[in-house]
Amino acid sequence: MHALTLASFLFFTGLVAFLTWRITRRDDHASTSGLFLAGRSLTFPLIAGSLLMTNLSTEQMVGLNGAAFADGLSVMAWEVVAVIALVLLALFFLPRFLRSGIATVPQLLEIRFDKGTQRIANVIFLLAYGVILLPIILYSGAMGLQGMLDLHGLTGIQSDTVLLWLTVWLVGLIGAVYALFGGLRTVAVSDTLNGIGLLVGGFVIVYFGLQAVSDGNGVLAGWEILKDSQPERLNSMGREDQQVPFATLFTGVLLINVFYWTTNQQIIQRTFAAKNLAEGQKGVLLTGLFKLLGPLYLVLPGIIAYQLYADQGVEADEAYGHLVFNVLPPYLTGFFAAVMVGAILSSFNSALNSTTTLFSLGFYKGVLNKDASEAQVVRASKIFGWIMALIAMTIAPLLAGQESLFGYLQKMNAIYFIPLLAVVLVGLLTKRVPAMAAKIALVGGCLLIFAGYFIPPFDRLPQVMHEFHFVASVFALLVVAMLVIGKLRPRAEAWVHEDSGAIDLTPWKGAVPAGIVLVILVIAIYAAFAG
Repeated sequence: MHALTLASFLFFTGLVAFLTWRITRRDDHASTSGLFLAGRSLTFPLIAGSLLMTNLSTEQMVGLNGAAFADGLSVMAWEVVAVIALVLLALFFLPRFLRSGIATVPQLLEIRFDKGTQRIANVIFLLAYGVILLPIILYSGAMGLQGMLDLHGLTGIQSDTVLLWLTVWLVGLIGAVYALFGGLRTVAVSDTLNGIGLLVGGFVIVYFGLQAVSDGNGVLAGWEILKDSQPERLNSMGREDQQVPFATLFTGVLLINVFYWTTNQQIIQRTFAAKNLAEGQKGVLLTGLFKLLGPLYLVLPGIIAYQLYADQGVEADEAYGHLVFNVLPPYLTGFFAAVMVGAILSSFNSALNSTTTLFSLGFYKGVLNKDASEAQVVRASKIFGWIMALIAMTIAPLLAGQESLFGYLQKMNAIYFIPLLAVVLVGLLTKRVPAMAAKIALVGGCLLIFAGYFIPPFDRLPQVMHEFHFVASVFALLVVAMLVIGKLRPRAEAWVHEDSGAIDLTPWKGAVPAGIVLVILVIAIYAAFAG
């Protein structure tokens, strides 16, 4: 372990923490608006930086590069198709969310349907974040750091299990402090600072990786070697035997992306905190532009790692950390590890902030203590946040041994992504579908997908058709069922989507042209690498 690596790691980590404290030290952390919505003050650079970094944690950096190590360029779908979802968020979903003046997605379902629907959605989100999302963020982060910093050598701990538990708990405790004492603006500022480092570091990895492929003869030479030796891995069209077959881009992959970027509380909470609609749209579309660059630092390094280490017995989810440790000079290894810690903390504290928001506004204020003061709600959110953090830190090390971390994440996410997206979409597009239909879709949809994954004989369905086609079929079934119920037992009165008056809803004039350009670029990228 180089002293220079450790010094650069500590320096950059401390610098981000200090700058975040300086920028946000006078912010309102005592009210629910300040803690959960940054006082509705976020401008487009902070929204874009926070969206990008909340997404770019180590389940992306480690998991998606691991998937690329196994399957090649076709897994870029999770980055490139996301741009379509972001355009939908900017042009369709965000104006409607901000019109409602909501802090959480379940609050929208209460406005559109009823309190019962809101509570069911709250339970689904809380279970999913506590059992699936938070543990995966911590586990992937620990695995990435072990590879980059050679933590075995640094700590002298030889047991993989002991080191995994210690790393998970250390990262989890730091992330909890950020989220529970700082609030959403603190999260957004630290995200933006780390985002700059992550983008720079991600491209630096590619530079040194291609240099290693060409034995120091230059980046272009390394790229030519990759193209000549691995043409099948640089094909954007996924085969049927790969994780993301091309046909699934139009079914499950698209739907999971649309939920993730338009209805996932952890992601879109910072868009609820936009200063106005125009700032929110600019931030979302700027994120889309950055996502188009995603394959360069989230997929290409995995392909480079395959070129360098495929014959060395390196596992897919170990590939990225192995590449970073071997190709970067010591001072840059420490810098990039610090950025990765920032990425881990970003996703973890964003998810934790969203979890406490859901609990505090949905259950504590809505059910347990309806007359609670601002101070009581904030205090309850912090207590619940620590409970969820401890649960996540306990579950995370138990995930060791998954064949594909990223594949496992998408599979588990689909259980709740699909029903929630169906209900939100039908709710926004119809006026007469009743609350009963939403409740049936939420509960029934989660049970259907869970059964299809884990309960015989239903688990044969995702084997007969690809699992992404399976979840798309469930989505279609839920939408049809809700519409049929709406015809048979419609609401007594048509729902009217009233303007809460929370912020200025004047749209950005460039939103539609920018959205069209982004969609054209998505098509062009796929066409350029079609094999």
